[in-house]
Amino acid sequence: MPQAAAPRGGGVPWRHERSTLSLPEVHGTIPVPVTASFWRKLFAFAGPGYLVAVGYMDPGNWASDIAGGARFGYALLSMIMLSNLMAILLQALSARLGIASGRDLAQACRDAYSRPVTIGLWLLCEIAIAACDLAEVLGAAIALNLLFGIPLLFGVCLTALDVIIVLSMQHRGFRYVEALVVLLILGIAGCFAVELWLAKPPLGEVARGFLPTLEIARNPEMLYIAIAILGATVMPHNLYLHSSIVQTRKYTDSDESRRDAIRFATIDSTIALMSALFINAAILIVAAGVFHGTGYDQIADISDAYKTLTPLLGTAAASTLFAVALLLSGQNSTLTGTLAGQIVMEGFLSIRLRPWLRRLVTRLIAIIPAIVVLVIYGDAGTGPLLLLSQVILSLQLPFAVFPLIMFTGDRAKMGKFVAPFWMRAIAWPIAFFIAGLNAWMLWQMMTGGV
Repeated sequence: MPQAAAPRGGGVPWRHERSTLSLPEVHGTIPVPVTASFWRKLFAFAGPGYLVAVGYMDPGNWASDIAGGARFGYALLSMIMLSNLMAILLQALSARLGIASGRDLAQACRDAYSRPVTIGLWLLCEIAIAACDLAEVLGAAIALNLLFGIPLLFGVCLTALDVIIVLSMQHRGFRYVEALVVLLILGIAGCFAVELWLAKPPLGEVARGFLPTLEIARNPEMLYIAIAILGATVMPHNLYLHSSIVQTRKYTDSDESRRDAIRFATIDSTIALMSALFINAAILIVAAGVFHGTGYDQIADISDAYKTLTPLLGTAAASTLFAVALLLSGQNSTLTGTLAGQIVMEGFLSIRLRPWLRRLVTRLIAIIPAIVVLVIYGDAGTGPLLLLSQVILSLQLPFAVFPLIMFTGDRAKMGKFVAPFWMRAIAWPIAFFIAGLNAWMLWQMMTGGV
């Protein structure tokens, strides 16, 4: 592909002065008012944060949150809160990288590292995207089965057709994609607001659940689910996605314009991620309130949760709303998965495939293991597979987080927009915490603790 004009942020001394634009078909297509009020500018920048937030409430989160709530009550709410706070900081760094350097994270890695390292990082990221897509495939198939009785195997195959939705929305303009995502998020939030009202959880126990406890590190089973929650919340491909889609705004190359863009993009993602916090916490709270301590502690399967909500809460609406929210969640995640796959492949390899082909390849990679598991283990295999997919995401996370923090903390690359000291002082401990937690879990698995 021929080299495009130097992306915005020129003058930052990366190894290569020129690079292809990230998502060139929508790059800089959304106008930003130069002389406008704070709220009008915020509205202009609002959108990318919600596309990022979608990945924090996908069906993989459901499996992790349901298992955590059913087995351990409200204790793992602290992990959801901690993961969400980590996500807010890391996504702010991702937006800063994209706006200040004009590169998405994948392009930045290709620019900074050798070819073998770049290929390795790309493969790891593709594994993470496949694991995430697997969760979306299974989640959507389970929802179709629960709502309409469609067999899981057939539902898994049907999910390959969602590429049509993605392409039609993107061709209409990026604002349409963002609007659809926000609408679906509101639908999911509405469903769980009703679920919380029906479950009537004890507020005191819920509040105590947000306080961290050492029991998470001491209990191998709790640690495994905590890692799955971390992987389901702080998703590695979202860091690549956010650094790209913030560049859809048509800000200028001036320092003032880019400074404003960083500020408003950070506000946008922070507000959006708080919606993800509400939904993830609501899933765990409902599971804890309905299943924990009632003889249903071992429920970790979405289908079982659906079937038991009606008798335990006394209304069929509980199960129906649960399944509707799951379907909305799976479809929402589809949109961002498509974009993330395109960004990663083009950024790391500078290879541009047609969006429908890229999406189809990604879907097939996810569908094949799902079909294999369904054929061998039947419907009972979906729960463990969903949980495992989120652990895989968590294990890949450090390979995205460490480069991101290194790039945004490098004044030679970021210039005036280098991450301030306080952000780096918090980000580095987060990176080592994530890596350490993963290492501890792997040790527990190898020694038979999990």
